[in-house]
Order: sequence, then structure tokens, then C-alpha cells
Amino acid sequence: MQNRRHALRQVAAASLALALAGGALAQAPAFPSKPMTIVVPASPGGAIDLLARLIGQKMTEAWGQPVTVDNKAGATGIIGTEFVAKAAPDGHVLALVASSHAINPSMVKKLPYDTLKSFEPVAHTHIVPLVLVVSNTVPARSVKELIAYGKANPGKLSFASSGPGGAPHMSGELFKSMAGLDMVHIPYKGSTVAHPDLISGRTSLMFDTVAAINVQIKAGTVRPLGVTTLQRSSVLPAVPTIAESGLPGYDTSTWGALLAPAGTPKAVVARLNAEVTRILALPDVKQKLQDAGIEPGHGTPEQVSAFLEKEMVKWAKVARDAGIQPE
Repeated sequence: MQNRRHALRQVAAASLALALAGGALAQAPAFPSKPMTIVVPASPGGAIDLLARLIGQKMTEAWGQPVTVDNKAGATGIIGTEFVAKAAPDGHVLALVASSHAINPSMVKKLPYDTLKSFEPVAHTHIVPLVLVVSNTVPARSVKELIAYGKANPGKLSFASSGPGGAPHMSGELFKSMAGLDMVHIPYKGSTVAHPDLISGRTSLMFDTVAAINVQIKAGTVRPLGVTTLQRSSVLPAVPTIAESGLPGYDTSTWGALLAPAGTPKAVVARLNAEVTRILALPDVKQKLQDAGIEPGHGTPEQVSAFLEKEMVKWAKVARDAGIQPE
């Protein structure tokens, strides 16, 4: 009899728990409950813009709520990112930031948000390998030869970039530091603007995205020496990585991460992560990314958070080694 009463109490407790859970679920707002916005803190046309539009389209199809991409360019991503940091923490307004998000704390004295604490990491969307290319006026035909040439001719090498503080600039600074070279940085207002001077030999080398420089590589107007990631690029499989070509441990890229405002419910973040993971695995999405020289990202929100912290530490050291002072 006592065992029976105990069993009945357990059934009653379980029923109560189910009822309470059901009530909580009934009270919890559905997500998404209204149109969504993915803010791209950059001009249209780049990798984060492409990813935002692919993800937005697939989310719209799956969830039945329109997802708009809003380009808010300016200040190396700070303007658009600040907008999302101050948005309602319900998951309906997101930011798709690039690698400059982790570099900015080393370049800007006072950001209008905390790079880590103002956001809930959602997903690591993609990785874009950069490629080290040299002008045909530079005699080096490998990374080892380039390093040897630079050491034999201190101050003669110069590297172009798409502007201060971006992944191409900082990739050059990391290469300069790790190789022990004396190179001059020459910033331009955009990647393609720098190409004519690189081709003519006014600048010696450049770190650029595979997508941006591949036309020049195919035309033979510049020479690729190494890819910046630890794995070779699927677009340039014959080009070795810099790490395997004479500079072990060298690893940089430009990447994308989807962020929500701090305080966004964990359940919403988890649903967004699962949906982005599903989208990145779709065959048509994978093909579009490969065609653009982009590798899909992966990982949990916790892994994205750890990755962001690691990137911030890495670029802070590069900035210190390069003598870059936040402004």
C-alpha cells in the first residue's frame, strides 16, 4: 500500500511538472514573431553581405517571416555593430560582423559597446582565406624566397592593404612580425584600388581575399605565394599555405560571425544557431560559397565566444608588435 501511495505521488508530481512546463511554453513568445533584420556593418558586395543575404533568404523560406538585410557601413563596422548592440534583445535584430570586430579594440581607444559583453554570439558563419601575392617585379617565387629577399633588402618591400585595421592589413603586420621583416605598410581605400600599384610594382606585395585577387592571379599579373589559413583554399588548391611554406603557425583569415544583442534568451540563440547550421549545410549554399572562395563556418555559440576572445588576444599582440596605437 505504501509503495502504491509513493507511486501515485510520483505520478502526481510528474503531472504537475508537465502542466507547469506546458504553461511556461504557452506563455513564452514564439520566435520569430515578427520580421527580422540582419545588419551588415559594411557596404554591399562583400563576403558578410553575401552570407547575410543567403541566410536571410533561407530563414524567410523556413520561418515565414521576412528577413531584411540592412547595410550600415562606416568606421570599420562600428556604426552598424553599435546599432545592433542597442537593439531589443529578442533575436529579431542581428549583426553579421567580420574579423574587424575583433581587431577594432586594438585600433580604437573607446568603442561605443563592449566587443564581447554587448552581444550574444550566435554562429560562426564563414571563413575567407587570404592569399599572399607579389608583384611580378619581385624576384621571389616562394614564401621562403620572399623572406630571404626581404632580409637581404631591409625596407625595400612594401605591402598594400584595403585600409588600416582590416584583416589584409593585420595579416601583413603578422607576417612582418613572424618573419622578422622590415616592410612598409601602404593603405588604400579598398582592395581593388590597390591592385594597379601592385601590378605595376609600386608596391611589392599584398594580402587579399581569394575572391578579390583571383582575376589578377588567373591573368598572371600577380604571383600567389601562399594562402593564409592552415588549410589550402578550395579555389587555389595548388597554392600552399604560408604555414607549410616557411612560416609555421601563421594563420589568418577574414571571417563572419552572427551576433545578437546581449540578453537575448538562450533558447532564441540556440534556435538561431541550429538554423544557421542547417542553412550552411545546404548543397546550393555550399556551392555558392565555394564559387566565391568562401569556406562555411561551424560551431556552437560557446565556441564562437571562445573564438572571438582568441582573435582579440591575437590581434592585440600583433598591434603591439607593430607599434600601432589605438586612436
